[in-house]
Amino acid sequence: MTMGPVTSKSDEQVPTVEAATATPAGVPAKAIEGRSLSQIAWTRLKRDKVALVGAGFIIFLVLVAVFAPLINKVWGHPVNEFHQDQIDPLLGGIPTPGTWGGINKDFLLGVQPVTGRDMFSQILFGARVSLLVAMAATVAAVVLGVVLGVVSGYFGGFIDNIISRLMDLILAFPYLLFSIALISVVPASTGWRIAVVISVIAFFSWPYIGRIVRGQTLSLREREFVEAARSVGAGPSRILFRELLPNLVAPILVYATLIIPSNILFEAALSFLGVGVLPPTPSWGRLLSDAVQYYTYDPMYMFVPGFAIFLMVLAFNLFGDGLRDALDPKTGR
Repeated sequence: MTMGPVTSKSDEQVPTVEAATATPAGVPAKAIEGRSLSQIAWTRLKRDKVALVGAGFIIFLVLVAVFAPLINKVWGHPVNEFHQDQIDPLLGGIPTPGTWGGINKDFLLGVQPVTGRDMFSQILFGARVSLLVAMAATVAAVVLGVVLGVVSGYFGGFIDNIISRLMDLILAFPYLLFSIALISVVPASTGWRIAVVISVIAFFSWPYIGRIVRGQTLSLREREFVEAARSVGAGPSRILFRELLPNLVAPILVYATLIIPSNILFEAALSFLGVGVLPPTPSWGRLLSDAVQYYTYDPMYMFVPGFAIFLMVLAFNLFGDGLRDALDPKTGR
């Protein structure tokens, strides 16, 4: 019996990596492109639907605040126009019973007790005040906290001790009492009040981000790229703002988005206590303060501004959490 040649596995044609990845003739091979850290973060953020919903609602709120006069002309009434026909004088000036705070086709969110002003216009223009105060205070706090935090962490020694003790002093200070005392002596002008509220919130907020930036700078200043910059003669200003600061963008962005809700609540608390924005300028916190004496008879008066604050704070928190997860390479999400 004649047997054919026996072939082993080593003699068989095994497809190689080049053969498996070979492209058809005439089709150019596609080059492998790397992705930057920002592209990776954006890809991770796009997968977080909850964070995108929060970001979408924030954009919606900003557009509402910017175009408040135009929106109010279409669906609302002048912000300081009284509508006495919408309230019942026999019941202490509350809206007509059974109307859910005076809600109807002409007044989409009802009316204020006693004055009869349109709640829809109050919420629209109140969003302007809340966002302006919160975002302006956040920008000021971030700038101050980043600069002092980077300087403290990089130079260390005496400078670090001075800035760190200043942070501890501000964090230990009863800021709410100080805010009430300071704002109470400010001239009765809406512009002055808003400017002082922004300054007070920023002054008591910057140590939080300053501590975070200082801790990150203490770690980064010992890295190789900082030593390389020193070796080629780079000065402290270049190392601080050209080498260290770009590597701190991620924690700064995350903390900025998370501090905005706190500032919104801070402004609402000051307005609630009567030391925030002066009437008749609309403010969500002041609307809540005015609603205290009417909530048993007109619960919608408290619910509408309270729910608006809740949605705004929730949106910023959701987006901040999603941004933190997208920028943190250690997260498993």
